[in-house]
Amino acid sequence: MFGLEYQTQKLSVAPGIELCVTSRISPALPPLLLLHGHPQSHVIWHRVAPELSRHFSLIMPDLRGYGDSSKPAGDPEHLAYSKRAMAQDMQALMQHFGYQHYQVLAHDRGARVAHRLALDYPEAVTHLLLLDIAPTLAMYEQTSQQFATLYWHWFFLIQPAPFPETLINASPLTYLRRTIRAAVGQFEPQAWAEYERCIQNPETVRAMCEDYRASATIDLEHDRADNVSQRRIQCPLQVLWARHGVIEQCFDPLAQWRKLCCLPTQVSGYALDCGHYIPEEAPQAVIEAALKFFLSAPSAERYV
Repeated sequence: MFGLEYQTQKLSVAPGIELCVTSRISPALPPLLLLHGHPQSHVIWHRVAPELSRHFSLIMPDLRGYGDSSKPAGDPEHLAYSKRAMAQDMQALMQHFGYQHYQVLAHDRGARVAHRLALDYPEAVTHLLLLDIAPTLAMYEQTSQQFATLYWHWFFLIQPAPFPETLINASPLTYLRRTIRAAVGQFEPQAWAEYERCIQNPETVRAMCEDYRASATIDLEHDRADNVSQRRIQCPLQVLWARHGVIEQCFDPLAQWRKLCCLPTQVSGYALDCGHYIPEEAPQAVIEAALKFFLSAPSAERYV
């Protein structure tokens, strides 16, 4: 749905891991990596990609476990779906395209991958724009009844296999509509059809649960280790969140992210008048924010 000027291909980024990647590369333009969230795929960017592609080379993968990317088997420690493993995928992907430095725009689960990417590869990620998340560790440690009620799937998906998988696979479209919550009419029919296609694959459901199990276990271990060692995000960070979403109701995202950055003054952000699915609900606001934030970066020479 991105047009003939975009290329979609499968690329190997690790043993047994192929990512489905849609890209539009212009040698004169700096790279921008776009990472989607749950329960979607790279298709979430279809409303912002046309304008952003005038200013950036766009790389839009499906995260491992989602869309048409590989869905590796789980393991007792959930390492295969840790955000560290997913971040390694992204670093390998950007190196495949020849980029040693790049900027990242990410939503939801993809933003959690982007957080880990900026920590593990600080020399690579130069600017980070995250959509509608607070840090994972803060969200778990500050869980309230309101948060647990609104983000019930965080606590449902982490239950041991195959309990959540069995229930979701019994009616995957019910799960999709209930999780997204927004009116189906807010989404382009072609995009919504893609989300329905993907959620009806039991392997996607299995991988999706493993993603959340990792966030509640190994990812928290990694985050706590970073806190002990005082590893911080080094690049400029902007966070945008939905005024009508859970982050606005339950957390102080700017305060939380400033705790995790080397220079709190490099953290900016604000709420947008929309719901959680910001790239599709408020595409013009995302475009304007991305252009203002990323075009303040150094010239394209830095990104080769």
